[in-house]
Amino acid sequence: MSTTEKRCKICRRTLVKLSNSQYAPCPVCGTVSLFYRKLKVPVLKRIEQITNVVDDLQRNPTQTLSRLPRFSQISIKQQTQTPLAQKRKKAVLCGVTYKGHSKKLEASVHNVRSMQQLLVNKLGFLNDSILVLTEEESDRSRIPKKRNIQEALRWLVEGCKSGDSLIFYYSGHACKVPDEDGDEIDGYDEALCPLDYRVAGVILDDEINATIVAPLPHGVTLHSVIDTCFSGTVLDLPFLCQINQDGLYMWEEHQLINKGTRGGKALCISACADNQNSADTSAFTGNAIGALTFSFIQVIETESKLTYGRLLSSIRKKVHYAQQMVGRFVPFASSMSQRVGVWHYSRRLK
Repeated sequence: MSTTEKRCKICRRTLVKLSNSQYAPCPVCGTVSLFYRKLKVPVLKRIEQITNVVDDLQRNPTQTLSRLPRFSQISIKQQTQTPLAQKRKKAVLCGVTYKGHSKKLEASVHNVRSMQQLLVNKLGFLNDSILVLTEEESDRSRIPKKRNIQEALRWLVEGCKSGDSLIFYYSGHACKVPDEDGDEIDGYDEALCPLDYRVAGVILDDEINATIVAPLPHGVTLHSVIDTCFSGTVLDLPFLCQINQDGLYMWEEHQLINKGTRGGKALCISACADNQNSADTSAFTGNAIGALTFSFIQVIETESKLTYGRLLSSIRKKVHYAQQMVGRFVPFASSMSQRVGVWHYSRRLK
């Protein structure tokens, strides 16, 4: 397998690209570098053919047009190969209950099943394009251990291109660990806790960002719903929106270093801020379910023509109802990857 080398545009570290990839993330600063492909001989020949046709049209348009295929000669397959047909929807849904653990979670698997039904029945996702990781899966590669979650996240963004819609959902435990690379304003990294976190360790927000945020090209949209504690900035997106009990919005910039996308858009809706706990509740259905998860699903299923502002406002109202039922405050937050998204988003909230 051949490799190509170039230097990182930020820290100047030498990067190595495998032949089957167009980009390589820098192991030091996380910046993703794009490797441009050289035009192959068939492509150059095709360009030459097109140039010759243009020249012929200028010299003898009638004779040249007679040689070109008429509309009736174009196959139906050629007519239907529009950019819309190439758009894809992919999702990774991860729920960890930590069976046998003193802090076992009851709702995680139910949360994942509910999200899967929403994606298939309401949002047009195919079951084959949804990767589910829970402790109930018969396939051992679908158990939510650290390595399996890491591979699932790589699968989510693999080969993504303009028009694609990606979903990452997580229900489980999270934690805070001291920041070692100086990229966190509060001095702590947020991290997801896989089933085997005691042995394999946690998955840091730095890694999540480098895996599913940094590689996103223009035209690709990633939506993440993170129903866990300490989840406000678990994707390490540059901008954070927090909503208080009165429904007031406040944006904060969380960008000590560039951790945006390659032009794509990333949005994360989190159950709470980095220093707060989320909660499950039975106030909605009688069965344990994440307050954010249930509220998110209900809003998507029942409301039309949603903007991001209306989505967050409606979720807040439903979560507030659950708080009144169980007597507990359950805050939540949202973060975005692009300044243009923030300002456009803010105008819709007014």
